Amino acid sequence: MIKQGKGWRVGWKPNPCTYQGLLGGEDWAMELTSAEMADFCRLLPEINRAVIDISEHLMDEEKIVCEMESELLWLGAEGYPQNYSLRVILSQGRCCEGTWSVEVLPELLKAIQSFHLF
Repeated sequence: MIKQGKGWRVGWKPNPCTYQGLLGGEDWAMELTSAEMADFCRLLPEINRAVIDISEHLMDEEKIVCEMESELLWLGAEGYPQNYSLRVILSQGRCCEGTWSVEVLPELLKAIQSFHLF
């Protein structure tokens, strides 16, 4: 199953193999293990909630930087609370990195929330 939109892709194949998940942007893609995909699906909504919570303490012109990580990957949000980009870095075994622009995040969040993988 692959879901995609302008500037993003998310995929999952349940059959047993090394890499079951897929994340992609406009010009990049990376395959993820089941554990990495589970962490991404857990951390993406968490970082979005953290950005919203932090925004209550900022002035309108202030930018935000928020990071979350697990043993397997790191997520970083940067920008304004309602308009931020997201960066993902895998940190185990092979190392991969990708970034989504501010326009992509609302659709990416909806797509991840509709995945019922774990």
